[in-house]
Amino acid sequence: MLLTTTPTVEGRRIVTYYGVVTGETIIGANVMRDFMAGIRDFFGGRSGAYEEVLREAKNTALEEMAQEAQRLGANAVVGIDLDYETVGGSGSMLMVTCSGTAVRIE
Repeated sequence: MLLTTTPTVEGRRIVTYYGVVTGETIIGANVMRDFMAGIRDFFGGRSGAYEEVLREAKNTALEEMAQEAQRLGANAVVGIDLDYETVGGSGSMLMVTCSGTAVRIE
């Protein structure tokens, strides 16, 4: 399954449009991760724990979207848009959504 943010695939012709497909995931960060991120914020630097959670959430949303496209008969998703939000009372949950157009390319 080809996934791309571009509206077309160079050198390939789109032969069928199946419509919009989406993927969503909400993932929580744990207390230890929050504590370590707070220390990183204070001293500076990157938070590897949060980066890993972000990657995991993005990959899960994209995989869910690709599975929906495949069920429709598509072999690619074009025009993908990714959105990231924090949700929950203290913003401790990360929501990643993605959408794109399921298509069949030559």
